[in-house]
Amino acid sequence: MAAKEKGRNLHKAKSSKKDEFYTQLVDIEKELKHYKKQFRGKVVYCNCDDPFESNFFKYFAANFNALKLKKLITTSFVPSPIVGGQLPLIEVEGLKPDGKGPFKIEINEVKDLDSDGAIGLSDVELLLKLDANVTTPLDGDGDFRGDQCVELLKESDIVVTNPPFSLFREYVEQLSTHEKQFLILGNQNAVKYNFVFKLIKENKVWLGYDNGGTKWFQVPDDYDIKTESRKKIVDGVQYFSMGSIVWFTNLETTKRHETLTLYRKYTPEEYATYDNYDAINVGRYIDIPHDFDGPMGVPITFLGKFNPDQFEILGIFDDKREKSDAFIQGAPTYVDEQHKKYVGPVINGKALYTRVLIRNRTPTKHHEN
Repeated sequence: MAAKEKGRNLHKAKSSKKDEFYTQLVDIEKELKHYKKQFRGKVVYCNCDDPFESNFFKYFAANFNALKLKKLITTSFVPSPIVGGQLPLIEVEGLKPDGKGPFKIEINEVKDLDSDGAIGLSDVELLLKLDANVTTPLDGDGDFRGDQCVELLKESDIVVTNPPFSLFREYVEQLSTHEKQFLILGNQNAVKYNFVFKLIKENKVWLGYDNGGTKWFQVPDDYDIKTESRKKIVDGVQYFSMGSIVWFTNLETTKRHETLTLYRKYTPEEYATYDNYDAINVGRYIDIPHDFDGPMGVPITFLGKFNPDQFEILGIFDDKREKSDAFIQGAPTYVDEQHKKYVGPVINGKALYTRVLIRNRTPTKHHEN
């Protein structure tokens, strides 16, 4: 039993090391500016963040009064490898001098403690130094699945963080089980997870606003980045670039109700039908025909433009081999000449990348002149 537990802890440590991506404040500000009214009077929980290094904590703490929060809670998991970069951890009362123990911070009020006429991060720093009750140690390791963290989750209204990508599926399942509102970062490919896609299909989860381009995350100095173009060092700090990182949320957005303008007309010559499912293939979401009323397969990037009033999501056609649940009833696997099975989309014997199957709710009628 002890050996199994040791093995799990080692695996957890390795996974944690791979997931040490620290979100830049600019990326948080670009997304969070769209939801300010929805945070009024709410308890916000950042449960995957070392408060002394997390820009999520920095954002909410500095804007506590502007957002009119009821409470801010944040919990740490393991010591940060870049500890000490923002707030002086050793000088904060209530924490072990070595800074090794997991802890929580709960803020109910932020006053102008430095008497400079404004409320900001310097006042939060003074609050942490002067009030030992704000910062308290946690039992266990501070894992978001631990008993203490789950109790804090129950108390919260909205969860905002960058969860471990390797645990994203389990993380979303926990939020869903406890019926929490959330705004979290994740890899775009996470939409292909059965549970996550089910929530998207049922209109219970959608993508946020700032989902384009590449995001740069701060990583530990010893993080191995093999591709030079995905690495940069600014003022001695190492950053790792990651494309296809998007915001997942169940907070209401205006973006998801914007109508996608469609220009193309359907012709059977331009839109091929899949070998293994009765739907047409659309290579780019901008090429969705406005006058077609049947099933269409579109790239997963379409979800960033998805308007539930304009389109219906029918399922997902995954490109991964030997996956049993493709969310499509009656879609057979396809066996190519090398006898490799695909449950994903196939055209003329060639397997394609994952497609989301959709239907236009309001197709325009084609009129001949």
